[in-house]
Amino acid sequence: MNWDDIRLFLAVARAESLTGAGKALRLDPATLGRRIARLEETLGTALFVRSPRGYGLSEAGERLMARAIHAEQALQEGAEELREQEGQLTGSVRVGAPDGVANFLLPQVTAALCDANPGLEVQIVAQPRVFNLSRREADMAIAVSPPKTGRLTVQKITDYHLHLAATRSYLQQHPPIRELADVAGHRIVGYIPDLIFDSELDYLSEVGTARVTLASNSVVVQLNWLRTGAGLGIVHDFAMPFAPGLVKVLPDRLALRRSFYLVRHGDDRRNARLSRFAGLLAEGVRAELARLEAL
Repeated sequence: MNWDDIRLFLAVARAESLTGAGKALRLDPATLGRRIARLEETLGTALFVRSPRGYGLSEAGERLMARAIHAEQALQEGAEELREQEGQLTGSVRVGAPDGVANFLLPQVTAALCDANPGLEVQIVAQPRVFNLSRREADMAIAVSPPKTGRLTVQKITDYHLHLAATRSYLQQHPPIRELADVAGHRIVGYIPDLIFDSELDYLSEVGTARVTLASNSVVVQLNWLRTGAGLGIVHDFAMPFAPGLVKVLPDRLALRRSFYLVRHGDDRRNARLSRFAGLLAEGVRAELARLEAL
């Protein structure tokens, strides 16, 4: 068994399919399938449970994956130490985040980090869901609530604020909103109720309305609806500068506060490079959020 076999095994385990892993590795799925079968034959045990839904890890595969991740980390840390020059960050870091923070905060923050560290590569995975750090879907993730299970370390980054908003043209063309009760007579933009992955995102329960006429699991789609004057919805204060046509509605009556948390795998506490990157990322997010909310 060699490291290349383990590298292929990890890719299939993370993608849960030969096709997904093949794309990441730039390898034909059929060839990848033969390599995995050969590895299983060498080890004398099945590493995956095949099904129409893809490749799930067997019990033996789960045990191998835990060991393989440790080996992968050790190799990465060793290579990074050799590459590191003049105290700069190098190598690749993948950050998972909900699409709001991924679209409106992380681009500026991570670009500045790469400017200061030319050998650094940053990947942002923007998806409205919880990331599985144990499977290394990301090196770290930003969450809107601290996870309660798993071998994870959690650091609160900062609070952020949200308000009800709409365009001036929408407000001029529809019945006035003087009280929260008036919101019920308006077209609401928000999340698809059954796709809300965290209860902290259930904003409309605090508004007092449950009916969402225009719904998306994407914050960006919601913001674009609001920008066109399509309705009324909850908007992050840090996203308001990106939609200058929007104005806050009943800001003195309805102001929501939530928090961002930086989540990492527990084993990464010993990784000095990732710890340093995490510290700089959190610092940058705090500063950028404060700047945007003040505009």
